[in-house]
Amino acid sequence: MARVPLIEPEAVDDPAVEEIFAWVTEMEGSVPNHFYLELNFPEYMKPKLQSTAALWEHGELSMPEIQHVGIAVSTANGCAYCTGAFCTILDYGLDADTDYVREFAERGTDVLDDERLETIVEYALTINDDPHAVTDADTAALREVGLGDRGIVQLTHLVSDFASYNRLNTALDTDYDYQELWRELDTAAMSPADD
Repeated sequence: MARVPLIEPEAVDDPAVEEIFAWVTEMEGSVPNHFYLELNFPEYMKPKLQSTAALWEHGELSMPEIQHVGIAVSTANGCAYCTGAFCTILDYGLDADTDYVREFAERGTDVLDDERLETIVEYALTINDDPHAVTDADTAALREVGLGDRGIVQLTHLVSDFASYNRLNTALDTDYDYQELWRELDTAAMSPADD
């Protein structure tokens, strides 16, 4: 059970929140529990979600690339809740093949045959694990697969944004409400290597 209460859906009467919920329902099929948990601090929830929306809608990364980054960061951070969220969006909202989504979440970049996507995910995992480990070669590799300054900044912010949701949902033990299929993944492939 979540460490803070979920706000009841009937209590939502803010048009901005209702608009967000309509978009979420389109992408995920319903409004997940973490939104009702975040409504305990609505003054922050709305600008935070607007920030997330800007990262998703304005930049150089495609929506499938963004969801791959979300899955990679969330599995690396051990957040089953967010892994379920991003797998759901890639699978349900973006019509990716369910078996492919499962395989990516479990095996990481080993299943990718797209150099651009592999480079993006590897960069995301590097900065998630240790931002001090990023080198000029890492950003040069992103440029080689077509990202410009805007895309590099977008990607770097995405990792931070996803990691913040990972921490929120893990620390507050948000009640899991995605398919069990996603919670039961073996996600060790994208976890940081032991030193």
